[in-house]
Amino acid sequence: MNVKKLLRGPILYIVLAVIAVWVGSSLITMSGFREVSTQQGLEFLKDGKVAEAKIVDGEQRVDLTLTEADGELGKEVQFYYVAPRGEEVVAAVTDADPKKGFTDEVPQPNWFLSMLGFLLPLLLIGAFFWLMLSGMQGGGNKIMQFGKSKAKLVSKESPQVTFADVAGADEAIEELEEIKDFLKEPAKFQAVGARIPKGVLLYGPPGTGKTLLARAVAGEAGVPFYSISGSDFVEMFVGVGASRVRDLFQQAKENAPAIIFIDEIDAVGRHRGAGMGGGHDEREQTLNQLLVEMDGFDVKANVILIAATNRPDILDPALLRPGRFDRQIGVDAPDMLGRKHILEVHAKGKPMAPGVDLEVLARKTPGFTGADLANVLNEAALLTARSNAQLIDNRALDEAVDRVMAGPQRRSRVMRDKEKLITAYHEGGHALVATAMRNTDPVTKITILPRGRALGYTMVMPTEDRYSVTRNELLDQLAYAMGGRVAEEIIFHDPTSGASNDIEKATATARKMVTEFGMSAAVGPIKLGQGSGEVFLGRDMGHQRDYSERLAERVDDEVRELIENSHDEAYEVLVTNRDILDKLAAELLEHETLDQTALAAIFENVIKLPPRPQWLSSDKRPVSDRPPIAMPAPKVALEGAAASTEAGEDAGKPKREPTRAPRPATA
Repeated sequence: MNVKKLLRGPILYIVLAVIAVWVGSSLITMSGFREVSTQQGLEFLKDGKVAEAKIVDGEQRVDLTLTEADGELGKEVQFYYVAPRGEEVVAAVTDADPKKGFTDEVPQPNWFLSMLGFLLPLLLIGAFFWLMLSGMQGGGNKIMQFGKSKAKLVSKESPQVTFADVAGADEAIEELEEIKDFLKEPAKFQAVGARIPKGVLLYGPPGTGKTLLARAVAGEAGVPFYSISGSDFVEMFVGVGASRVRDLFQQAKENAPAIIFIDEIDAVGRHRGAGMGGGHDEREQTLNQLLVEMDGFDVKANVILIAATNRPDILDPALLRPGRFDRQIGVDAPDMLGRKHILEVHAKGKPMAPGVDLEVLARKTPGFTGADLANVLNEAALLTARSNAQLIDNRALDEAVDRVMAGPQRRSRVMRDKEKLITAYHEGGHALVATAMRNTDPVTKITILPRGRALGYTMVMPTEDRYSVTRNELLDQLAYAMGGRVAEEIIFHDPTSGASNDIEKATATARKMVTEFGMSAAVGPIKLGQGSGEVFLGRDMGHQRDYSERLAERVDDEVRELIENSHDEAYEVLVTNRDILDKLAAELLEHETLDQTALAAIFENVIKLPPRPQWLSSDKRPVSDRPPIAMPAPKVALEGAAASTEAGEDAGKPKREPTRAPRPATA
């Protein structure tokens, strides 16, 4: 326990008050008589040593004044007696016949002690509340400070973050640069009739650097920067959130130009009318006050509100209209060049080996956010220190990527030989099917070492950033996902539960193809199902089905059809390339992990699956029965586009019919 904090608290004052009362009462009641035993007092009476005696009723006490001082006791002593010896004490006093006689006394209550006993509880209660009201724990915990803002003011003396520390978000930086210029030189914009944007909303996935961008604006602008979380507004007391909003904006106006940053604004900015309390919900009152404050800004106030959220879809529409959040800046996961710049920023101060190429590492981490990339370099540094090395090399970086993607390697898990064999064929089935398909990304790594919750994994990484996916690419993903399960059926005729996650992902992808992407000819290009918009319902309860039972049955049939077709395609690939599958499994059992170079040698002679027939959702007839359609050629040739199926390596090969191969029999 912190001693200084304890001494500043109310306990010290309470203890001091009790001690003062005890000392005061002791001084008042102190009489100067020395206490002796009952027997010794009676002996003084019998020996005739008492000059004066006084019997005090009620307290059963006898005060004696001796004729001569008795050593250390002095001349004044007193003793107490129990009720059964009362007669004996009175007789002893009467027989002693003191020279000054004896008196009887009935004690009267002390007016000071009576008053103190009445006032002391009131004084203690009043002192306690006074200490609470005066802020015994500091300004943030005062009872009367509940309505005050909890925003932290970032001063110029604090460590500054600038736009140079932010990478991979060039468009967002460009937009925020203008905000910085407006705060520094408002006259330049006001001269042409431009008004300051009242609010800037940063939205995007977690870890993309929204909070870092806000800090960079504060460091660049050099103005007061008030930072607060959305959850800091609402407390258990009614009206606290609205009061804190008023206080926050009042502080910002008094110190304009200034910036207010609200992190995770969806905590108070959700749709109104969805709470249990309706319009009287405390969170909604806080949002109403926030809307009023944003709309009430003076044009020349030079106060800008910056907010960040991961869920812009659940924010109240009144919060997003022009005049409040005038600008909405998306902060997405960086592309390959952005990832390289982010890695360069986080690599500063870390000793990198000469052979490390951050561009290659950026290509290996598609879809990684800035937080993921920072974690990769941090994990690599930890692994380097753990191995007592001095430089971060490619081995540490590769292991760090694997740890971030799949979790740490579980070296303590010992697998049986049969389980290792099943895992080798399972992962080999994934990799072989992915290689034999025509629209999948290259396989870069296979391992059968347990990592995270997986017994092994196959890494299929794209060579470039993609922002949309074609139907054939999704079908290839389904076949690749089913490759592990099909390999178990072909080799062991006894599938395991290890493919449960693959089946789950394949089913989810197939259902999206049917209900969201319009990639089913039987259902058509329509969107099925919609979110309810009730922000307080769970994920499963927040989906409304707006189609009939008959259409739902058709959707289920289409999903099953896609999964079965993918199963059959994987079966065809593995049966055709059975010798390569056996070789791949043997290499995995021997080396446990294979990289892209080793896989290229094994997959050199893989027989690829013939291309699928052309899919036209508007014509339900088989391709063989349709009239030829002259497809217009694209005006701009795409780099790296697949060659025509009529030329190149596919020339002379028969086209696949739209019928499925027979399902493999499982024992």
